[in-house]
Amino acid sequence: MEDLGLLIIRVIIGGLFIGHGAQKLFGWFGGYGLKGTGGWLESIGIKPGVPMALFAGLAEFGGGILFSIGLLTPLAALLIAATMVVSIVKVHGANGLWMTQNGYEYNLTLIAVSIGIALIGPGKYAIDALLW
Repeated sequence: MEDLGLLIIRVIIGGLFIGHGAQKLFGWFGGYGLKGTGGWLESIGIKPGVPMALFAGLAEFGGGILFSIGLLTPLAALLIAATMVVSIVKVHGANGLWMTQNGYEYNLTLIAVSIGIALIGPGKYAIDALLW
């Protein structure tokens, strides 16, 4: 049963990151695309905005795909965690912990889940399990 639980966690978290990356890269799911996201990133001091939006979008989109299918799971977790660390440092950290004040509670949860999965492994329903 734990392998099924790991699969559910990977697919949900990975799928959400695929969506976030698609918002940045393609403007899907109500996102602003590279230009809009790049402008926002510049407004919070992350420059150059469009290339950084591309890097963030690729990390989230690619990391989400890898995490979902359980391929190169430690790398996928690192990509997810890195984007969340930047989000905490540049956006949510100054607001404290709790989401009710736009804090970093959710970002920290995603870091814990992704790193936790990387440390215990993606389970038998993962491409990594077939390859290694």
